Amino acid sequence: MTVILALDTSTPACSVALNIDGVVLEDFRMAPRLHNDLILPMVDQILSQAGLNLSDLDAIAFGRGPGSFTGLRISAGVVQGLAYGADLPVIPVSTLAALALEGFQKTGKNNWLAALDARMGEIYLGGYYVNKVNGQYDIAQLLDERVIKPSVLVPFSDNFDGVGSGWCYEEALSSLLPEAPEFVLTDLAPRAACVAELALLHFHKGEVVSSYDAMPTYLRDEITWEKQAPRIGKR
Repeated sequence: MTVILALDTSTPACSVALNIDGVVLEDFRMAPRLHNDLILPMVDQILSQAGLNLSDLDAIAFGRGPGSFTGLRISAGVVQGLAYGADLPVIPVSTLAALALEGFQKTGKNNWLAALDARMGEIYLGGYYVNKVNGQYDIAQLLDERVIKPSVLVPFSDNFDGVGSGWCYEEALSSLLPEAPEFVLTDLAPRAACVAELALLHFHKGEVVSSYDAMPTYLRDEITWEKQAPRIGKR
């Protein structure tokens, strides 16, 4: 049995999830500016709900970004501490890939242009192909993740559906596609359940890092991450 705890605080949403051999439990809340207060109690609650301790986990995953600078620092710091204290590997998962998976789960469509509002007239953007074969998810990156102004993007050769808050620029993004998207899901945010699903794929491929290397991805070059000393001990 493989058990993975996942966290995401990359947007105003705050969520934790447990993936127990493909069965996912999740606590998802829209909680702007409350992530720091909620995230650890939510971890305790979901572990208690499943009758598990940190020592029962195989790994801890987190939405590594891109996303909110403050939110990413919170989740990375918490995961560093939990993983260090329990001697667990960490699985960083793209928040944009998690969005693409959520779009697939909602609609069954395969190609997704995932975008998050990065403020200052920019978006975080990535393109993905998502499918499910024999009960297993398959995801491939079609466009590299980037932070960019929609006005400077060049037209895309592939068709995509849209997901994420960055599709507030729907007119600009749709104009770059060969055909207008069938679905534009602007109300979806990265969630820990999808992070947990993708983390299981990474885990089986051996794509894990140490607690010390559990770092967020900001995409903006001027932002740097300073590793914090672990603050949470063994349970």
